[in-house]
Amino acid sequence: MTTAKIFGIARHRLTVDGEGVTTLVTFNGCPLRCKYCLNKTSWDMAKGRDYTPESLFEEVKIDQLYFLATRGGVTFGGGEPLLQKEFIKEFRALCGNQWQIVAETCLNVPSEIVEEMNGVLDGFIVDIKDTNPDIYLDYTGKENALALKNLEWILQHGDPKRIKVRVPHIPEYNTDEDVAKSVERLKAMGVVDIEEFTYVIR
Repeated sequence: MTTAKIFGIARHRLTVDGEGVTTLVTFNGCPLRCKYCLNKTSWDMAKGRDYTPESLFEEVKIDQLYFLATRGGVTFGGGEPLLQKEFIKEFRALCGNQWQIVAETCLNVPSEIVEEMNGVLDGFIVDIKDTNPDIYLDYTGKENALALKNLEWILQHGDPKRIKVRVPHIPEYNTDEDVAKSVERLKAMGVVDIEEFTYVIR
């Protein structure tokens, strides 16, 4: 039986995590250790509630009418949702193609996972942090070469319009100039949907 730790389910999110009305489901587990992580709960695998794809489907299907009317669905975040690929694949089989299934991901996972999930997901929301390897390493504790490689692959093997890339200005870690350089590089890679924003440090 496939199970996963889920620490949050947020309903009725409108155009925040994809098209239409969505439900955001956040998994425990992440390969990064970002200095200003918004979901540090995801680092602790002892927290959260155990779900099966079936139990999650039963809980979120209450909003099916909203999903169908607005072309919305379920967005998986975390943490890093692509680490739960079997769970997502089984969930997709339960809901079929009538809901949009999107992953909010850092893409810093093995390439074979990204390639396998490319045919399962309707879209990707990629939190790229920064394309500068030194800034990325300093902020996340990992290198960004794999994430950029995976981003390039999905851009080449699908519709770029289904990929949103978020580029944050992270106080004390990058500057507006760094963000502009990241945006320029991403556009050169073929990214057409780029969202710039500033982290609010609490």
